[in-house]
Amino acid sequence: MSNAARLLHASLILAALFAPAAARGAAQDEQPRSVLVVDVTGVIGVATTLHVQSGIEQARRENAEVVILRIDTPGGLVSSTREIVEAILASPVPVVGYVAPSGAHAASAGTYIMAATHIAAMAPGTQIGAATPIQLGAPPGGSNPLAPPKDEETKGGKEDKQTDSTADRKALNDAVAFIKSLAQMRGRNVDWMEKAVREAATLTSDEALREHVIEIVAADIPDLVAKLDGRAVTIAGAERKLALKDLAVVRVEPGWRTQMLTAIADPNIAFILLMIGVYGIMFEFWNPGAVAPGVVGGICLLLGLTALTALPLNYAGLALVLFGIALMVAEAFTPGFGVLGIGGIASFVIGALFLFDPAGSDVNIAVAWPVIGGSAIASLLLLSGIVGFAVRARQRPAMAGGEELIGLEGEVVEWQGGDGAIRIRGEVWAASADRSFTPGDRVRVSARNGLVLTVRAV
Repeated sequence: MSNAARLLHASLILAALFAPAAARGAAQDEQPRSVLVVDVTGVIGVATTLHVQSGIEQARRENAEVVILRIDTPGGLVSSTREIVEAILASPVPVVGYVAPSGAHAASAGTYIMAATHIAAMAPGTQIGAATPIQLGAPPGGSNPLAPPKDEETKGGKEDKQTDSTADRKALNDAVAFIKSLAQMRGRNVDWMEKAVREAATLTSDEALREHVIEIVAADIPDLVAKLDGRAVTIAGAERKLALKDLAVVRVEPGWRTQMLTAIADPNIAFILLMIGVYGIMFEFWNPGAVAPGVVGGICLLLGLTALTALPLNYAGLALVLFGIALMVAEAFTPGFGVLGIGGIASFVIGALFLFDPAGSDVNIAVAWPVIGGSAIASLLLLSGIVGFAVRARQRPAMAGGEELIGLEGEVVEWQGGDGAIRIRGEVWAASADRSFTPGDRVRVSARNGLVLTVRAV
């Protein structure tokens, strides 16, 4: 075979090998591109993180041109916020933050998410800012515990009047460094971002555009897409120009897991599920074989525990709640309502108040007072019913064993002196008395000593 023939043969083999891969690449390039819209609404939590991560993954899988996060949030969990920011920074698809619709706001955690996006936009009539963590916020009196102390407050060396502790300063400085690093990465107003954390500063959409906190003010999604078209963004160190003209806008729907977490990851719902679960299990133990209370209680308990994993749980508060329930259960086995029951109710209420840790979120996550009060009253009524039932049960005559014979009437079968035999409930028992009887006399059982019944005349 000549050299030319060998070269032609090798070329044909290489073409056959790489043709399928080339066809797949061409098919992928021909796949219709789109604009994905992911709604980020309500309190930022684990469900929100899953939704955002799923949207970015779908954009990568479908080779979408851009992902738009439509934001309206008061804030949320610090851990979830950081996870969302990490997902945005690692996204191979440009991510646009858009505070919308009119009247929406990106407060606290929303400000950090907006700072991380490749392009930030707002609708008219929206706000951004107030990014100070809630546990570091201003007290009701209006003074800022993070502000430098006044001269008259520190005069004479009275440093104990300063309200900012070392832990507060560490948390504040960490939050400031976090948002400043995001602003520097995206080339936005670093000074205002720091002010949003230290002083809880806020801006309207027009003010944010003037302060170079955002890049676009758009009335709606179509207007935003039109203004994004042709803009350049930097992805993985490379500049990319957005080409959004005539692209379809697709809204990313949350999955079933995200919807379930959103439904149960509410402090009040989680607390109620936990209570139903605990009492369902308790009823099953009190009534073995009932099945239904155990099944319902087990399901609710698992759902409640799942919800608690999505919230900043305070384990001391949870321990107080469980200890209070244990005390109330112990009270149910005593003759009356006493110290155990009162202590159980107190422990239950205090634990419910401290069930969630405010340091894990920049919004106030707590169980509502009506839910706590309703649960405490329900527990009290349940405890009273159980105690009353137990007291009435102790006052009932015995229904099984030898003791059930006491108080029953029988008929003398034979008698001699102070001893004899009687028939009671179809059985013949040995009996004794302090007098004599004749066969056929009616007698009543007053006591039992082994297999001998003590009787008296009816």
